[in-house]
Amino acid sequence: MPYVLGLDIGNTGTAATVARRRGETWARPEVVALGGGSPVVPSVLHLAPDGALVVGEPATDDGSRTTRDFVRRVGDDVPLLLGGEPCPPETLVAELAAWVVHRVAAHEGAFPEAVVLSHAAGWGPHRRDLLYRALWTLDLRTVTLLPRTVTVAESHAARGFPGTTAAVYALGGDTFEAALVRRNARGRYETFGLPQGLESLGGTDFDEALAEHVRAALGPGLAPHGLLAECERVKRELTIGTETDVVLTLVDGPVRVPVTRARFEDLIRPAVRATVDLLVRTVHSAGLTPAQLDAVLLAGGSARIPLVRELLTAALPVPVEVEPDPQLTAATGAALAAGQVVSPRPRRPAPAAAPVSDAGPPVPARRHTEPDQPRHGEPPARPPVRITPLTLPKTSRLALARGRGRDREG
Repeated sequence: MPYVLGLDIGNTGTAATVARRRGETWARPEVVALGGGSPVVPSVLHLAPDGALVVGEPATDDGSRTTRDFVRRVGDDVPLLLGGEPCPPETLVAELAAWVVHRVAAHEGAFPEAVVLSHAAGWGPHRRDLLYRALWTLDLRTVTLLPRTVTVAESHAARGFPGTTAAVYALGGDTFEAALVRRNARGRYETFGLPQGLESLGGTDFDEALAEHVRAALGPGLAPHGLLAECERVKRELTIGTETDVVLTLVDGPVRVPVTRARFEDLIRPAVRATVDLLVRTVHSAGLTPAQLDAVLLAGGSARIPLVRELLTAALPVPVEVEPDPQLTAATGAALAAGQVVSPRPRRPAPAAAPVSDAGPPVPARRHTEPDQPRHGEPPARPPVRITPLTLPKTSRLALARGRGRDREG
């Protein structure tokens, strides 16, 4: 069955969704469970002894053969070292994209008709062009790059958000991004104003704040194995419940450290407030007041934390929208946009007094086709497609060698 693929490769995690053709339209995107049943696989590449790249955290590693944090490095002139060899960051992002495309194609029996890959809204033409070149090197020539804020808006629109102008609040694993989107004269979403972000703040900082609280409760000298992973679990539980326990296994046996939502929110309040303040400044820098927005659209795994909605609601007098699983919002919107790459609908009439976009010049048409992105229906959700992470195709290792020697102009 024909399908399109939406990809969201974040700095800490990667998610994917597929949308299948249903007559003349596209069905609601389905989650692709990329790793062990989880909807998100770590954005980590490990160089195996045979030279193959393996996606995900390795069981053991000395650190020199594993690379993380490469997505935010796209555009840097200094390559990353992997197994002692220099690798351009954009090549590593393309390798991860290729792994997802090949895994999904193996399951579906065919390659997707189109792929949309989300990226940070602050990326300019230089970074986008570097990634396009790397994708083309791996024969991924049907990929459209769209700002993550645009794909987030598309996902919310598909769930019924009717607005024209919105602020996007994207809280990732270790980054935060604030940007504005609107429907343009062609009837699709675009970013406008100046996207702003924090590259040293995200959900993992909340885990660490909770871990520090637990260490203080246990006493000095104790560094329990698996503490951060347990704190991440507790963080998720506290988005629904009001109290739970951090459960750890020490030499003397299991131990429980009780944590309330109120205590957890006290620990992270300064960081969350910094993200909200940045979003408000982003709105003002575009010459708008918060009341001129139709909504604030949330994305990212930590966006479900109740304190986020509380502080946003206090700062901006507009609806705050969050999906049931916000870590999948960008990937879902990417698949919706991919459907419009293949089957664009007629353009909407231009909104009244729509301002001219300053999102920058379009990428040459030979690289991709810009999607028209109307709202979609909401058919019943299907079970996620489950794919076990495997090594990348052996041919991908050659791309690293080509990437090391190619010209870095752009």
